[in-house]
Amino acid sequence: MSEGLYLVLSGPAGVGKDTVAKLLGGWISVSATTRPERPGDVEGETYFFHDRKTFERMIHEDELLEYAEYNGNYYGTPATPARLHYERGDTVIFVIEVVGAAKVKARFPDAVTVFLVPPSFEVLRARLEGRRTESAEEVEKRLEIARREIEIGRRDYDYVVVNDRLEDAVDEIKHIIESEKEKRHAVSDFE
Repeated sequence: MSEGLYLVLSGPAGVGKDTVAKLLGGWISVSATTRPERPGDVEGETYFFHDRKTFERMIHEDELLEYAEYNGNYYGTPATPARLHYERGDTVIFVIEVVGAAKVKARFPDAVTVFLVPPSFEVLRARLEGRRTESAEEVEKRLEIARREIEIGRRDYDYVVVNDRLEDAVDEIKHIIESEKEKRHAVSDFE
């Protein structure tokens, strides 16, 4: 059976990463975390929830493709489900931030990295404010982080895709996936 494709999808908060990922048709990796469950969270869909001791065992036993600690909680990508889907020929989609993306790319150099950007900072501000989940101060912090992340995305990612019109962004990434798969298939024909 043919190997799949690892696709890393990153971008600033509010750019629509989760929505785009759901429309791509691949298998979306579910992260593990030590943060407490919130109302509406679903084990195995939102996150895999673990206590700190279990998560640290997973780190020690190399069960995570990448992990980081944010605000006192661990977040990471379990390796086994991603590998199984990749071996089945699936497109494995990692919706992760830039630090985790760099770790996945280091571990899997053939991973395709796509950075999703808004059409402008004004649009991003409107999207963040429209969610009504953060204070004005938190929105400003997210915008400052977005500026740094976009610099990294433009410099370090294989592709940068503007999410102005959702359908266009999804189509562009689907084209990238197909193009990368064709390129790998053509190369494997000569091996």
